[in-house]
Amino acid sequence: MDRVELATFLRTRREALQPEDVGLPRGRRRRTGGLRREEVAALSDMSVDYYSRIEQPRGPNPSEQMLAALARGLHLSLEERDHLFQLAGYASPRSVRRGDHLNPGMMRILDRLGDTPAQVVNHLGETLKQTDLAVALLGDETAFTGRARSLHYRWFTDPASRLIHSESDHATRGRQLVADLYGAYARDGGDSRTADLVDALQSASPEFAALWSEHPVLGPYCAPKRFRHPQLGALELHCQTLVDPDQSQRLLVFTAVPGTESHTSLQLLSALGR
Repeated sequence: MDRVELATFLRTRREALQPEDVGLPRGRRRRTGGLRREEVAALSDMSVDYYSRIEQPRGPNPSEQMLAALARGLHLSLEERDHLFQLAGYASPRSVRRGDHLNPGMMRILDRLGDTPAQVVNHLGETLKQTDLAVALLGDETAFTGRARSLHYRWFTDPASRLIHSESDHATRGRQLVADLYGAYARDGGDSRTADLVDALQSASPEFAALWSEHPVLGPYCAPKRFRHPQLGALELHCQTLVDPDQSQRLLVFTAVPGTESHTSLQLLSALGR
C-alpha cells in the first residue's frame, strides 16, 4: 500500500469534483472548488474521521469494500477505480461486465433526478443506486445480499417480490425478466455470473425453467407498468430506460402521464418519504 500516493490520488479526485456533479448544492460560503471531505465521506457511507485519516495520510489499510465505496462516492471511472485498488495494495477487480461499479455518467444523471423515482440496475437485475422517491415507490432494492440482489432471482423465488405488481401482469412480467436474462446470458457466455444465476434459477424455479426453455427475446416496445402501492393504491407508470454503451447498466426513470390519477399519486411520494 502506497499511503502517500493513495492520499494524493483521493485528494485530487475530491478537488476535481464539483458539488453539482454529485447533486449537492454549492452554497454561498464555499470558497474553493471541489468537494469537502465530509461530503465525500457522506457519499461513500463512511465517517469523516475515517476518510480524513486516509487522505492525510495516517489511516488504516482500507478494505476492498471501503475502496469500492470510495470509488462510487468519488464517481471514479473503471480505470480510476482499478488504479485506486492498486495504490491500496489490491489486485484490480474484474471489470469484464462486472456490473457492480456504477458508471460515473449514470451517477451524474441520477444525482440530478432527486424529484423523480429513478434507479440504476446492472445486467443481472441488481439495483446499484436509487433516488429516495424510487425507494418510496419500490422499497430499498439495494439492501438485498447474495443472489437475492437480483430482481430476476427474487421474482422466481420470493412471492413477496410480486406483491407490488398487478396479478394480471405477473405472467408478462416473468417472461420479460427471463428474456432480459437470456439476452445477458447470450452476451456473457457460460463462464460468467449470469450463467451462475441462470443455473441457480433453473434449479430453484420450475416456472423459470419452463420459460427459459422457450428462449424468449425482448421486443422493442415496453408497455406501461402497473403497480399496487400499499399507500397510494394503483399506479400506471411508464419506465424510460437509458442504456450504458456496454449494456452492463441501465438507468430506469418512472413517470406518469400528466393529468392522470397516477401522476397525482406520484407527486405524493415525496410527502410519504421512504
